[in-house]
Amino acid sequence: MKQLNIIKIGGNIINNPAVLTEVLTDFSNMEGLKILVHGGGRKASQVLKSMGIEPKMINGRRVTDETTLEVVTMVYAGLINKNVVAQLQALDCMSIGMTGADLNSIQSHKRIVKDIDYGFAGDIDKVNGKAISALLSANFTPVFCSITHNKNGLLLNTNADTIASTLAVALSDFYKVSLKFCFEKDGVLLDVTDDSSVIVELDKAKYATYKNENKIFDGMLPKIDNAFDALNAGVQEVFICSTNALKADYFKGTALVH
Repeated sequence: MKQLNIIKIGGNIINNPAVLTEVLTDFSNMEGLKILVHGGGRKASQVLKSMGIEPKMINGRRVTDETTLEVVTMVYAGLINKNVVAQLQALDCMSIGMTGADLNSIQSHKRIVKDIDYGFAGDIDKVNGKAISALLSANFTPVFCSITHNKNGLLLNTNADTIASTLAVALSDFYKVSLKFCFEKDGVLLDVTDDSSVIVELDKAKYATYKNENKIFDGMLPKIDNAFDALNAGVQEVFICSTNALKADYFKGTALVH
């Protein structure tokens, strides 16, 4: 099996042009097959606030009403995705911007309301691994934003970490997959005020303990949950790390282990 690197970026990376340029340069220099998945929630929140709409987050996940869905679709699939693709083309990385609707690549359903109504949030049902593999085989580099669809014409806002994790699991049938969730820190921190307190290895028992002690919380929770989902479903390597991990001669990060 060939090696496939799936890289998810988010956090402050998207909003910092200099950092984004450096990250995309490192990504374009990575050898072999690769997929980039990006969020953009902070930019979407900025746009919503400029429209007089206060973004609503619960447990690190966005509540998406009809207006918010329109805004996040424009920001994620339009502004951010096409800017990233254009920069990668400038770096001679033959990339193609993707939502889950393109090639029916990621199909989802509107999240069922239990305790919390997240609105037009999408929970993934299936990934079209064959279609994505065909793009990779043609030496295209897919760049996925965090928009999926339900196969009935409805676009849905879907957590980018979940997309990265689900892609990694589905494509493990075709490739040896290494999944990296990259953000502005060197890994999961034991103390959010101390950037040097990186947890080198994290298993589920330690994760449960740190959550109970309120050392890991908020937006980091869905990232780690998705990382463990990928690991448990057979993805070969899963890391939470900084974008410096894309450089050939650098690696620090949190490795997820069984």
